Amino acid sequence: MLAERVASARQALEAGDAGTALDLLDLAEIDPVADGDGDVGVAAEVLELRALALYADGRYEASIATWEELHRLQLAADDPREAGRVAATIALYLMIDSGLMAAVRGWLARAGHLVVDDPDAPAHALIALVRTYERLMTGDMVGTRAQATRAIDLGEALGVGAAVVIGRVALARVRILEGEVTEGVAELDEVAVLLMSGAVDPLTAGMMYCELVCAAQGLALHDRAREWTEMMDHWRPGNATGGINGRCRVHRAEMLRLSGPCDEAEAEAIAACEELRPWMRREFGWPLVELGNIRLRKGDLEGAEAAYLEAHRHVWTPHPGLALVRLEEGEVDVAAALVAEAIAHPFDAPSKERPPFGDLRLAPLLEAQVEIAVAAGDADLARRAADRLAEIAESYPSVGLGAAALLAEARAALCAGAVEEAVVASSAAVVTWAELEAPFELGVARLVLGHAQTAAGHPDSARGEWEAARSGFEEFGAERWARRAAALLGQDRPPVSHGRAESVATASFRRSGDSRIIAHDGSEVVVRDLKGFRHLERLLCEPGREFHALDLVVADEGIVADAPDDAVVGEELADLGSGGLLILDDQAREAYRRRLAEVDDDIADAERMNDLGRAELARRDRDYLVSELSRAVGLGGRSRVEGDRSERARMAVTRSIRYSLRRLAEHHPSLAEHLSRCVRTGTYCCYAADPLNPVEWEL
Repeated sequence: MLAERVASARQALEAGDAGTALDLLDLAEIDPVADGDGDVGVAAEVLELRALALYADGRYEASIATWEELHRLQLAADDPREAGRVAATIALYLMIDSGLMAAVRGWLARAGHLVVDDPDAPAHALIALVRTYERLMTGDMVGTRAQATRAIDLGEALGVGAAVVIGRVALARVRILEGEVTEGVAELDEVAVLLMSGAVDPLTAGMMYCELVCAAQGLALHDRAREWTEMMDHWRPGNATGGINGRCRVHRAEMLRLSGPCDEAEAEAIAACEELRPWMRREFGWPLVELGNIRLRKGDLEGAEAAYLEAHRHVWTPHPGLALVRLEEGEVDVAAALVAEAIAHPFDAPSKERPPFGDLRLAPLLEAQVEIAVAAGDADLARRAADRLAEIAESYPSVGLGAAALLAEARAALCAGAVEEAVVASSAAVVTWAELEAPFELGVARLVLGHAQTAAGHPDSARGEWEAARSGFEEFGAERWARRAAALLGQDRPPVSHGRAESVATASFRRSGDSRIIAHDGSEVVVRDLKGFRHLERLLCEPGREFHALDLVVADEGIVADAPDDAVVGEELADLGSGGLLILDDQAREAYRRRLAEVDDDIADAERMNDLGRAELARRDRDYLVSELSRAVGLGGRSRVEGDRSERARMAVTRSIRYSLRRLAEHHPSLAEHLSRCVRTGTYCCYAADPLNPVEWEL
């Protein structure tokens, strides 16, 4: 009976139904085996499946705790090879989502001790691949190169494909950071083809797709980032696990921030924050900053500031975005001081999502410094920052970096009175941003070119640039910037909306007994009705309306539930883009306390080795953990519980809708793609109709 249950759970997990897998792996059925009354191998298999299912279900801390339980089981069974593999796996999961490198190093040390006398143990390859990114994320290029080479060699020798792929990606990123951009990108292209072939497990594939896009974004290789994002999006259905869907959403938001429209980009960023909240810890600042960047372009300064400050609370740099918010608010001196401090002391929090070290991470800061210095009338500072940005663009050849350097050059030249130089540089920036299909950047470049044309005595040419900029900003959804362009033209009319479709398609999503008849895009299918389809039907009834997850649960189950507290509703992502307080259950709090002990051990070891940099990074890990525990525990050590009912409903509804869309994709891929793109899940759920391809639903 247990064997059948385990097999069914594995099948459910492979089909993407983590909830069913967890139900089948009910611990009440497993405890006798885990206690030694049965086969340790079966107990180990059950625990590993449960750890994977918990992770896929968004219960990150419970997943780590289950891996730790499996580690203790293998130690008790005197199986150092398996105990070492599990210890290395725990280090891998901690590295992927927590950003706590001290805890990662602790588990790597345990794994290494366990297999030190077993050279053929696969754990050696796992240890090398985790050490590769531990070194990369802490800024050690020499160590990264050495560990990546070791990961590739061990992966090939021991049959661990993930180590080979991860090692290759890390080596490519090192080459890029050392200025070998062409060679590094070519290597990443080869890895992209390998990922499409299905050569590695889904978690590794998803993380490496994310790495490819992040590497391209760090270089401002927008065309390559768009291409790899599309590949990741094509691969994702049926393959993505854990937070990979959310990471893909962040990349889609990044692409929409470039291409527009802004509203769609913001919706993707909010959805990404919702999806990633169960998994990410410190790196949760990444989607929050992206949300802030989009809101800044929209002109929503209050919303942008909220997202940036929440990112900062997660130990993630909010600059240059927050400095530019202060600039827009007229606090030029404050903005100048903020960006100068960020350049002088670059953020060192470990990260996979942005250049971890080197000049590349300074490029956006220098670009902002030029803009702020021009606003302050500091021509010397603007020139120095523009020259430094140009040097970076020359060291890391990229069309996007080159365009940014051209615009910075134009601004600095105009501030210094070098009008012809400004006209030439801004004209080149306009052409380049147009080629990159980046309407916001194009509009900004047109504004600068207009000012340069005015200074050169060509008012008609300037008006042409400003009119084109106004129109582009309106279509993009950057209302604040459109008003600025309109003011330059002497216009006071509000921006108008563009780009709505002329015709409306029809589709049906009707329930018939236990089945559902679905028709869209000329194709009709009949599928078994699911709870997620009933949630979707409610959303489709009122496009654009946000439904609280509790309302969807009540409507489906026909029960009377407590309404969410006003305080809870007020804290949700629709307002901040952050999700408020991260709730830690008893298991998670105990895990954090164990990690504090691991961090203290890492600090002590670093001090013995006189490794002051590592000790400082570990202290930051400690500060972060103490802060998280302080927020999750009230007076007298009592747990703070905020939005508990909302959180349970959020997870249940999100899981049901995702599962239903995966099943729908098997029968009607185009409709599943449309709904995946337009339906936002989380504490608040919504069907945001596509304005360019609207659909009229028959329900």
